[in-house]
Amino acid sequence: MTGELIGLTAQDLIEGYRKGEFSPVDATRAVLARIEETEPALNAFVRVDAAGALARAEESARRWREGEPAGLVDGVPVSVKDILLQRGAPTLRGSLTVPEQGGWDEDSPSVARLREHGAVLVGKTTTPEFGWKGVTDSPLSGATRNPYDTSRTAGGSSGGSAAAVAVGAGPLSLGTDGGGSVRIPASFCGIFGLKPTYGRVPLYPASAFGTLSHVGPLARTAADAALLMDVISGPDPRDWSASGPQAGGFQDALHGGVRGLRVAYSPTLGGQVAVRPDVAAVVRAAVTRLAELGAYVEEVDPDFTDPVEAFHTLWFSGAARVVQHLPASRRQLLDPGLQEICTRGARYSALDYLAAVDARMALGRRMGAFHSTYDLLVTPTVPITAFEAGAEVPRGSGLRRWTGWTPFTYPFNLTQQPAASVPVGLDGDGLPVGLQLVAARHRDDLVLRTAHAFYESGTASHASPNTAGIA
Repeated sequence: MTGELIGLTAQDLIEGYRKGEFSPVDATRAVLARIEETEPALNAFVRVDAAGALARAEESARRWREGEPAGLVDGVPVSVKDILLQRGAPTLRGSLTVPEQGGWDEDSPSVARLREHGAVLVGKTTTPEFGWKGVTDSPLSGATRNPYDTSRTAGGSSGGSAAAVAVGAGPLSLGTDGGGSVRIPASFCGIFGLKPTYGRVPLYPASAFGTLSHVGPLARTAADAALLMDVISGPDPRDWSASGPQAGGFQDALHGGVRGLRVAYSPTLGGQVAVRPDVAAVVRAAVTRLAELGAYVEEVDPDFTDPVEAFHTLWFSGAARVVQHLPASRRQLLDPGLQEICTRGARYSALDYLAAVDARMALGRRMGAFHSTYDLLVTPTVPITAFEAGAEVPRGSGLRRWTGWTPFTYPFNLTQQPAASVPVGLDGDGLPVGLQLVAARHRDDLVLRTAHAFYESGTASHASPNTAGIA
């Protein structure tokens, strides 16, 4: 049964528990076995709490036997990116500069909501140092690898979470996204990832990257992501900027299809992005299917210039703030790339920062006007597929920073819009390709509904990677 259980969605597991076909203990044992089988080849986890997970699963099994589940995900194995606090487990954020000793007696809001709903927390997943880049490697834990080809990156910065979900090491994982960090690894690993509207999921401690950073789910389906959103969007007084749960719930928003939706398809953001031909072909075929399902699709661009300099000003300044407290001797322990951007970030003035905020607000106004005409914007998630593990940029690309190869993602952190990556096929090398869905702020329902329509039509699916070389 182990092989069958790791292939089930969170919703499948809940239904099985309800019917008594298997128990949370069965599911948790299957996930722990899968983790043991795929680690360390993937290196998706920094810490696995097998004993604690089994104890939580036993408690959940008792609740199900008594017909009193604690909440929406009672007994579902879930992993947590090692950026978010989890009571009883060190949160080292991929850094040698964070001391492991300490109380670790507090949950981040999303983790607290998971605990309240009875989730089985199985472990913490890998992140680059402080989540600073779009791939997952760090001085603390090394490189996380792609389940489809372990010579390649899983993407980042939620790469451990994406790799874990892709191989069946739990159907759900919590990630964070400050410039694409949920959507990039979702695309590279062939799963679903959602960056909700900013504030929809409370965040504490506040990110040094400010209001660029979102908490979001990684899952095998849009329906599972909606389930997790209904859990983690619960309020928390520690986040003054949180906006609260969506009216009616996220799962309620899944149904209705796409007929009549006005969709703008921008394959290259007006010629600004060089998309690899096989990626472009896979995305275009999925967009054609969207039209066949009844959406009004028009090839049109949102007409904005690449806001990378504004993003860099905000991002690099945030990174400098993260390490500001470290003495020079400790800074030598940081990822060399992180050291570089922190040095640059420390040179920005307050006027530089405010100019970036002005650029951000202008982009937000532009996208607000755009969505008065179009319900959704569709693009590739990333213009390439996964490249070699342990590198910030593809070899021979001539790029300097990770933002150079992911220009479709970070603009929508600047605007705080909901955006998701949907797996829509494979390239010529058998690597996953993601399609990005973007809607106006607070229209997470449209993103989830459209993604769900892709899954229902068979256009999107999680094709299990060939893990023969992983185990």
